[in-house]
Amino acid sequence: MEILVEYAVLVGVHEQNDEHFEYEMEELQNLAEAIDVQVVGRVTQNLERRHSTHYVGKGKVAEVKRLYEETGANLVIFNDELSPSQIRNLEQELEVKVIDRTMLILDIFARRARTHEARMQVELAQLQYTLPRLVGLRASLSRQGGGTGGGFQNKGAGETKLELDRRKIEDQIAKLRKDLEHVRDRRETQRKQRKKSGIPVVSIVGYTNAGKSTLMNGLLRKVDEETEKQVYEENMLFATLDTSVRHLKFADNKEFLLTDTVGFVSKLPHHLVKAFRSTLEEARGADLLLHVVDVSNPEYRYMMEVTNDTLHDVGVENIKTINIFNKSDLAGVPYPRLTDDNIWISAYESAGLDDLIDLIKKKIFEQYITCKLLVPFDRGDVVSYLNDKANVKKTEYEEDGTLMTVEMDGSERVKFEEFIISH
Repeated sequence: MEILVEYAVLVGVHEQNDEHFEYEMEELQNLAEAIDVQVVGRVTQNLERRHSTHYVGKGKVAEVKRLYEETGANLVIFNDELSPSQIRNLEQELEVKVIDRTMLILDIFARRARTHEARMQVELAQLQYTLPRLVGLRASLSRQGGGTGGGFQNKGAGETKLELDRRKIEDQIAKLRKDLEHVRDRRETQRKQRKKSGIPVVSIVGYTNAGKSTLMNGLLRKVDEETEKQVYEENMLFATLDTSVRHLKFADNKEFLLTDTVGFVSKLPHHLVKAFRSTLEEARGADLLLHVVDVSNPEYRYMMEVTNDTLHDVGVENIKTINIFNKSDLAGVPYPRLTDDNIWISAYESAGLDDLIDLIKKKIFEQYITCKLLVPFDRGDVVSYLNDKANVKKTEYEEDGTLMTVEMDGSERVKFEEFIISH
C-alpha cells in the first residue's frame, strides 16, 4: 500500500504573556517529525489573544494559503487546540487538511500505544476530542480523515468515526470509561498489595525524551544483571506509553520497586491526562520520585515546570523527590555531581548512577536500624529469615545461640524484639 507523505506548514499565535512560544513551535515541529510529517514552513503572528473565528487574522490566513501552495504542503498544523468552528472556517478558507496540536499528540499516542490499557486510554481521549467536533463537521471530517497519515491508527476512533453518530460515540465512551475503571481498580489493588508488602516504591517521572527509560535500564543493570528486565528505549518523543514495574534487590537484601510513567509535553491535551490518569497515578503511591530532566535542553526549567504542574493535576503531591539532571555530557556541565537532592549524570554513559543509587538508598531506607540479636539454636527459622530478608553484617556462634549483627527495616523490629540484646 502506498503511504502518503505528509508535508506540513506550522501555524502559531504568539500571545503576549507566552515566553515559551519559540520553544513550543520547535516542539510542534518535533511532534510532527515524530510521525514522519515533513515540515516545509511556518507562519507565526503576535497577538494579544487568538482570533475566535480563524485563530489567526485574515491576512495571516492568506499568507498560510500562499505558503502551502508554494511549498506543496498538504497539511496545516496549528500550535493550539482549535474549536470546531475554527477548524471548519480554516478548512473552508484554506481548502486543505487542518489539524491542531491536540490531534497531533493524540495521533502519536495512538501509534505508540502497545498494551490493551494504553490503547483504550488513547481511544477514549480521541473520542472525547471528536464528539464536540462532529456537529456540522461531516464534510470537513471526511476530508480530514481524523489525524495525520490518513487517519488515526486505532479503528475505534479512526476510519469508523464517520459512521459513528453521536449516540454511538457516547456509548463507546461510556464502555471505555467502565473498562478503564476496572483497570484502575486493579491497579489500586496492586498498589495496596505493594504498600502492604512494605517494599518501597520509587517512581520515575519527567518530560518526554528526557531519558527515563535509559535511566531505568541503567539502574537495572547496576543492581540486577537480568537483561530481560530491560525496558524499551529510543531517542524519540513518547517512545514508551506503558508503565513498567521492576523489582530490584541489592546484595544486602534491601529491595524496592521501580516504576515509570508516560512522559509529559507542554500543552498535553487534558483529555489525554484524564484518560491516562490511572497510569500517572502510579507516582501517587510512590515513596520517592526520580524527576528526570534533559539538562542539555535550554528550556529544561520550563520542562520541569510542565512536569510538576501535570503531576499536581493528578494529585501527586508532597512526595520526596530527587532531581536528576540527565544528559550532562551533552550540556557541557560538570558531572557526575551531587548537591542535596539534585544530581547531574549521564544515564547513557552510566556516569553518576552509583551516586544516584546511594542517594536513593539514603532516601528510602532511612528507617533502617542496626541491632544485635541472640537467636537460640532451636530457632533456625529466624536465622534463615534474617539471612534472606535483612542485611546480616556479622554472625558469631555463642553458647546460648547465634549472635547476629543485623541491619533491618525498623518496622520488622517488633517481630524480633525478644531476641534483640542491643541496638
